[in-house]
Amino acid sequence: MARAMWKGAIQFGLVTIPVKLYLATESKGISFNMLHKEDLSRIQMKVWCPVEDDQISRSDTVKGFEYSPGEYVVITDEDLENVPLKTVRSIEIEQFTKAKRDDAAVRFVKSAYYLEPDKIGRKAFHLLKTVLEADGLTAICKVVIKDREALAALDPFGETMLMTTLHWPDEIRSVSELDLGDEEYQFKPAELAMAAQLVSAMTGEFDPSQYKDEYRQALESIIEAKVEGKETVAIEAPEETSNLIDLMAALEASVNAAKTAREASSSRPVSVADAKAAKARSKTATVATPATAAATEDDEAAKPARKRKSA
Repeated sequence: MARAMWKGAIQFGLVTIPVKLYLATESKGISFNMLHKEDLSRIQMKVWCPVEDDQISRSDTVKGFEYSPGEYVVITDEDLENVPLKTVRSIEIEQFTKAKRDDAAVRFVKSAYYLEPDKIGRKAFHLLKTVLEADGLTAICKVVIKDREALAALDPFGETMLMTTLHWPDEIRSVSELDLGDEEYQFKPAELAMAAQLVSAMTGEFDPSQYKDEYRQALESIIEAKVEGKETVAIEAPEETSNLIDLMAALEASVNAAKTAREASSSRPVSVADAKAAKARSKTATVATPATAAATEDDEAAKPARKRKSA
């Protein structure tokens, strides 16, 4: 059973819905331990007090805020619990907005959480969820999680609702920091049409089950090989792509490759790399072997001769 990492209530107007938060995601990456290079013993990360010049227990540590150089004020767990904000124990809905929004500030998602309503609040919880679904709305709210107040979005998700925490507007860097150039590009109608055709050929329903962490799988294979004392196989480096000089030719080739791959498998959107691989396989499959060539000659011999049209 998953463990709730936060307990509180959704608040909007005079409505209170007791809920629990559960992390909606988990990391599947491979982690490593730090070892001593000489004897491969695992390194211990110790908590060290430079004043007493001795190792101390983590239970002997407290949270401190440096308010001036070398000067700290101690903040206890009780202090954090008593922060005078309603959002410490409630998800305060500030407003409702259309789910398909263009505000860039809410596109930078931090974490995702599932909501589980307490039994007493299930009816109100599903009422809110139903209204959000019917009107295509998102609830913008604030909540304190792990000693920090977060801006968040609340959306219907299957049988429950999903809360995604967002970055505050002043945490998002401006695109003015990027060197994007100041050129204005004019596109030919044929270029726009071909690009649209390529996008259309690669468009389909997103099926997450069709995707996998190939890097993690490759890394696991390397680890297993080393554990078994086998030689690891070097992966062939991908070919370096050349600079695109003829944009139209590149687009046309991409469209043809995408169409070929899509005809072979329409279960998911395909990348240009997949499309090229599928096209190469189809070419290989049509190469005649001696046996197929002989069979073809027999079939041609068995066919009745065509009558030539008189002039």
